[in-house]
Amino acid sequence: MRNLSLCSRFILFILLTFSINHRLSATPLLKWKSAKHGIIRTSHIKVDAGNNLLYKANYKNFKLSGQAFTSRGSSAALIFHTNGQSGYEVFFHGGPIDGTLKTGSLSAIRNLYRSLAPDSTWFPFEITVRGHNILISVNNVQVVCYTQPEHPYRIPKYVSRILSHGSFALSGRTGSVFFRNLTATALPDSDINPNDTLPAIDEQKDSIIRLQQQFFPVIDYHVHLKGGLNKEQAHAMSMNYGINYGVAPNAGEGGVGRMLSNDAETYTYFREVTPLPFLRGVQGEGRHWSTQFSPQALSIFDYLFTDAMTIVDHNKICRLYHPEEVLLNGRSKQEYMDLIVDQIVKILTNEPADIYANATYLPDIMQADYDSLWTDARINRVLDTLQRYHIALEINSRYKIPSLKIIHMAKARGLKFTFGTNNVDANFGKLEYAINIIQKCGLTASDIWFPSMSIRRNRPIVDYNHFTTTQK
Repeated sequence: MRNLSLCSRFILFILLTFSINHRLSATPLLKWKSAKHGIIRTSHIKVDAGNNLLYKANYKNFKLSGQAFTSRGSSAALIFHTNGQSGYEVFFHGGPIDGTLKTGSLSAIRNLYRSLAPDSTWFPFEITVRGHNILISVNNVQVVCYTQPEHPYRIPKYVSRILSHGSFALSGRTGSVFFRNLTATALPDSDINPNDTLPAIDEQKDSIIRLQQQFFPVIDYHVHLKGGLNKEQAHAMSMNYGINYGVAPNAGEGGVGRMLSNDAETYTYFREVTPLPFLRGVQGEGRHWSTQFSPQALSIFDYLFTDAMTIVDHNKICRLYHPEEVLLNGRSKQEYMDLIVDQIVKILTNEPADIYANATYLPDIMQADYDSLWTDARINRVLDTLQRYHIALEINSRYKIPSLKIIHMAKARGLKFTFGTNNVDANFGKLEYAINIIQKCGLTASDIWFPSMSIRRNRPIVDYNHFTTTQK
């Protein structure tokens, strides 16, 4: 009896092991049904615009992996947990940062604006669903980590984009997108993502998910890795909040946090951030940064921005955010304001910036008079310059500037906007001021600037100050 019991246990162990391994083995997705072409059996799938293919199955928790190939202008979606009408969509579309959704986007839920997968190249991707968590990787980098909350927010058009179970589908949108070696592995119902440690967003109160479903680009172009914020933490926060981050060091002299001072440091930094799903920017710091680096080194970045918080006063650097350096020297606030506006115009005219950041900032002694000092004439001088050089106006959530009046005036001219924080640490909010401005000023996606609009590479490098003296 004892021998029989041991034998029975051994057989049971073998059966259980086979069952688990069978369930966790990757199944090739070879049999697709097309309304146009009937049943297609292939590991190499071409998805043309307007064509839809269904792989009938019933997956709940799973890992789907494969390779995709996009070409210029082509796009497609891979849909999971679908019955032919419902399900989440993962988007595939390469190309420049131009406001269109990019590869890896969980469409209408976590929209991405920079693709880690270049066109005309096969690249790996992976989609994993475990419980309430959706993890999407492109080129072996996580680009989406979305945890569906207990009460997800969905507008009527997207009410069916919720986790359930079902089949896979491929839907062609533009051009032709190719997929190959698609496999799916069913995962146990108890599986969880061990790295999903941040709390799920309360979407009933969240503004970001509402903008995502309007396809309003949610990008913070002004994030610095400093004050305890490292690139890994920024990556996790970006995915959790649903905000695309543009991460930028300071280049030049006089800034806080990581500073780039020469071409070699610029290339090193660029290599560090390129594999991560950030927009890659640089903030010009000091007043001769644009001549401190070669045009080739600066041109590799998605965008450049600068501010006028550092000005030149009597041939010396004056940092307006350091009260001890703001010396009126017998001048009235109105006269000093004229100096600031002159400097803003000079900076934006001569430095190859895409974005005017921390726009309209004033030193502490003048902030109480912001509205009276920013007269229409002064505002128009700055807006004229932005318009002339196709420079975007940053709406800054840290300083809550520019004012509504200035934003209304800029919008009336057709100027473009970006959102930025200029954080000092890892606790910098979720673009609250910018979101408030969207509502109050009626901004739409067409008002937003993207790197594809940049003309900075065509602007000459100008050594316009001709000095090296720095005020201590």
